[in-house]
Amino acid sequence: MARSQSKRIPLPGSERHPVAGAHSVGPVPHDERFEVTVRVRPRSSTASLAASARFAGDHKPAERRYLTREAYAEQHGADPADLKKVEDFARDHGLAVVETSAARRSVFLAGTAAAFSAAFGISIEHYENDGVSYRGRSGALNVPADLAPIIEGVFGIDDRPVARPHFQRAPAAPTAGGTAIARAGGRSYTPAEVGRLYRFPSDADGGGQCIALIELDGGYRNADLKAYFAKLGLPKPKVRTVRVDGARNHPTNADSADGEVMLDIEVAAAVAPKALVAVYFAPNTDKGFLDAITRALHDTTHRPSVISISWGNPEKNWTAQAMRSFDEAFQTAAALGVTICCAAGDAGSGDENPDQLAQFGEQPDGRNHADFPSSSPNVLGCGGTRLSGSGVHIDAESVWNDDAKRSATGGGVSDFFDPPAWQASAEVPASANGDKRRGRGAPDVAGNADPQSGYQVRVDGQDFVIGGTSAVAPLWAGLIALLNQQLGHPVGFLNPLLYGQLVGRHALRDITSGNNGGYKAHKGWDACTGWGSPVGEMLLQALR
Repeated sequence: MARSQSKRIPLPGSERHPVAGAHSVGPVPHDERFEVTVRVRPRSSTASLAASARFAGDHKPAERRYLTREAYAEQHGADPADLKKVEDFARDHGLAVVETSAARRSVFLAGTAAAFSAAFGISIEHYENDGVSYRGRSGALNVPADLAPIIEGVFGIDDRPVARPHFQRAPAAPTAGGTAIARAGGRSYTPAEVGRLYRFPSDADGGGQCIALIELDGGYRNADLKAYFAKLGLPKPKVRTVRVDGARNHPTNADSADGEVMLDIEVAAAVAPKALVAVYFAPNTDKGFLDAITRALHDTTHRPSVISISWGNPEKNWTAQAMRSFDEAFQTAAALGVTICCAAGDAGSGDENPDQLAQFGEQPDGRNHADFPSSSPNVLGCGGTRLSGSGVHIDAESVWNDDAKRSATGGGVSDFFDPPAWQASAEVPASANGDKRRGRGAPDVAGNADPQSGYQVRVDGQDFVIGGTSAVAPLWAGLIALLNQQLGHPVGFLNPLLYGQLVGRHALRDITSGNNGGYKAHKGWDACTGWGSPVGEMLLQALR
């Protein structure tokens, strides 16, 4: 019996709603072609995966046993029988199978809007709102009943932008000899100066490590990298472009996402100058974002040991299937010994900058929101501070909050993820929304993020000072690369150690002053800066 004649049921977690304020302008032309990723279940459960490798828990990094990418694909990738069922279903509906990956648990399909509409029982329409136009759907996807347990998610039918970069440019400041100087309210730093303030291991350079950066727009220019690192007295880093879903390195101007891409590269490479930096460019869609993450995780050419993600959005803007699929990819990272560093957001505990929303005809809802993917329990959530110091001496450090709605560190309590067992000792508060929700608390750690104490970077031939938690994710990624090099093995999933053996080891600088709107800093873990900013040498010593 053809699958098209099988009983259909809604795919759990696939419900979609139009962007607030958007309206349909008509059906997508039947012959419009695009690609879709179908994510399928693993051949073994998460519990089975955890039992097969001592990759997390409170095990010290030296005691952990990680899976190789090849072993993971063989033992925990998708079952070939499941992949074939999805392929048969696709071909029954006139869809082409572009690629199948057991390791990435994905079947990549191509076809027309009419074919996808028939395959998943949906209406596909064009939506418009002030400043944004996208192909979308509403309601749930419908799949044959026997495929529902196999398919975890379907991504790419809806191509709305899913994430925003978490960087902010400081107001224009005078320069002295081409170098940003102190301004009213603070001073700026090179990434290397921030590394010295945080006492990053001085006898490590990241050699032998690969840092992956996930980028959903923008690009970099080699001439800028050459000029920037020459000014720092460092050789130009090795940067490799990896194209995902047709995206490419596409620099345009300094007012674009180029600022994000250059900030990520320059911060990570300045603190780990001998590490290879692999930049995975992907479209800013749920499909592009997920495909970039799984591509980096299962990249057997570059083999990154740490991934930095500086893009995100409030949890309420994601589908349940997307958050679950991303989180399962992050669980895979733990099994492979790959650390995932995610920016916690730049609009305080609300995570909705009203100025940015106004560009799309939207309004903030006045509630507190955790930013995803930093709210995943399987990533290292990176919050932001305001830093003051020189040399190796920190004079002051507090929660970054210049404007709780527009320029402040994200952080809070997840509305989707339950608190992980390793976070029990942190005393995560109930949600500031007053609903008594006790979910996963974010962030886990912090670092300099305030644009008023920001990073000196070069973007499209111009020098700027840029801040935001976007800088903290690659800063921690660079530090992880140094730690991996010094330890001789991956740090891997750091969170259970942060909340367990590392507490009280002086490996992090506790931030006890300030707030991000809905949450206040205090002694110990808090929903503004987590356990605090790094003390690199002490963290290395504690991990040893």
